[in-house]
Amino acid sequence: MAITSANQLELLQTAEAVAREKMIDPGLVVEAMEESLARAAKSRYGSEMDIRVSIDRKTGRANFTRVRTVVDEEVLENYQAEMTADQARAYFVAPAGGRDEFWLREGARIDPTAAEGPQIGDEFHEAVPPVEMGRIAAQSAKQVILQKVREAERDRQYEEFKDRAGTIINGVVKREEYGNVIVDVGTGEAILRRNDKIGRESYRPGDRIRCFIRDVRREQRGPQIFLSRTAPEFMAELFKMEVPEIYEGIIEIKAVARDPGSRAKIAVISYDGSIDPVGACVGMRGSRVQAVVNELQGEKIDIIPWNEDMPTFLVNALQPAEVSKVVFDEDADRIEVVVPEEQLSLAIGRRGQNVRLASQLTGLDIDILTEEEESKRRQAEFEERTRLFMDTLDLDEFFAQLLVSEGFTTLEEVAYVEQDELLVIDGVDEDTAKELQARARDYIDEQNRKAIETARELGAEDSLINYEGLTPQMAEALAKDGVKTLEDFATCADWELAGGWTTVDGERVKDDGVLEPFDVSLEEAQDMIMTARVMLGWVDPADLVADAEEGETVEEAEA
Repeated sequence: MAITSANQLELLQTAEAVAREKMIDPGLVVEAMEESLARAAKSRYGSEMDIRVSIDRKTGRANFTRVRTVVDEEVLENYQAEMTADQARAYFVAPAGGRDEFWLREGARIDPTAAEGPQIGDEFHEAVPPVEMGRIAAQSAKQVILQKVREAERDRQYEEFKDRAGTIINGVVKREEYGNVIVDVGTGEAILRRNDKIGRESYRPGDRIRCFIRDVRREQRGPQIFLSRTAPEFMAELFKMEVPEIYEGIIEIKAVARDPGSRAKIAVISYDGSIDPVGACVGMRGSRVQAVVNELQGEKIDIIPWNEDMPTFLVNALQPAEVSKVVFDEDADRIEVVVPEEQLSLAIGRRGQNVRLASQLTGLDIDILTEEEESKRRQAEFEERTRLFMDTLDLDEFFAQLLVSEGFTTLEEVAYVEQDELLVIDGVDEDTAKELQARARDYIDEQNRKAIETARELGAEDSLINYEGLTPQMAEALAKDGVKTLEDFATCADWELAGGWTTVDGERVKDDGVLEPFDVSLEEAQDMIMTARVMLGWVDPADLVADAEEGETVEEAEA
């Protein structure tokens, strides 16, 4: 195939047709054609030559040009595409002067008779005759064009969908492969994986489907668009479509928890006191929520008013169960719920569904007890603390029960509390209070002395025993675990001290911490370890300050 005047315009027509079909820029197709023609010319004139092709965007004429670049003599390797300054100077002395030859410097034409002579980087362009493309060259050119068009199409698809992640899209089912649904989304294909489908729903080719764009990735084989119908965000976006108040920002969806295809809970709050968030989401005769339920294959939805007070919010989240009492432990992010015996099954739900969704919605670990179980546990704790005071302070049962009834739970509280708090107990005068505190302190001192002796017998050094933040009992526990020096302590991980969870083969496994019995939190363990590293000179305090300031800056930026 030769590029003759008869088919010059055909090049542009072909480029426009391909670009129109693939919805890409015609210029990209013309560039692909230029590259394919340049490859064909190299196969004809020699692969070492720098052959460039430019197609006139108006006439379709293809111009073939051989380019030679001026380089330093020491780096000259390719004599077909490069020349030295001395070789180039000959073109200045006796320029050919033809219209098909010219010099370029930094992309601009220069006068070949200029006095300054050639410079490194100058290019000499020389027109060469168009090539006759054989069958192999034509096939190669076709492959280049197809590859370039395919890459341009992939780039266009990625640019179109990358900003649509987190939104809902409508598509048409093309086929199903091994449980995964391939969806035609207009200008490309997306995949709805088996575990992102609701329950056992199945689709046939041609069915219309509505999905949530969970992720868009640029991969070697092209942009991959991953859809989901089980994501909590899918439900939130559906409500945004059905409830104008959510779309306008008057009502906000604060949290969503789903058991796809079965049941869901959604927490909403209204920023307009005159609008009921639950009523607005339900709609007239349930029309709005019913539209979402129908889209989600009959998934039951509990709409719950959001409350900043976590115990109050949890009581709402456990509906329809009635809650008698809530005990919230902010430090451990745990909450204890007491319900009447007849409400226990309703609070837990079938297969634990209700309490599990409430836990996801609030982000808290929830313990549910009946009133009888809670009473038995409280009684057991009362008896345990009473026995503690009887054994350690040499008190009779009645007096020990008085201490427990007033809220004292540990010996440390009795030993170091203000005397006024002991004097409010019936039958306790100033002398009795002093005696109680003296007995408590003596017992604590004796236990500390024994713990230190045991730690030293196990090989613990004073640097660890006297380390601020560690009690003698903690030092004893560390020594029993093989941590005997401050250096050993500084090499520990925070979870080794405070405990944590590890995922093994998809299951969460509890890791017991050495100091976990002493209620040491993960943050406290981190602080103690880092302080030890600073004391040993392993960490520069200035770096800690810089990291803290950087963390605060990031948090402010995210806010």
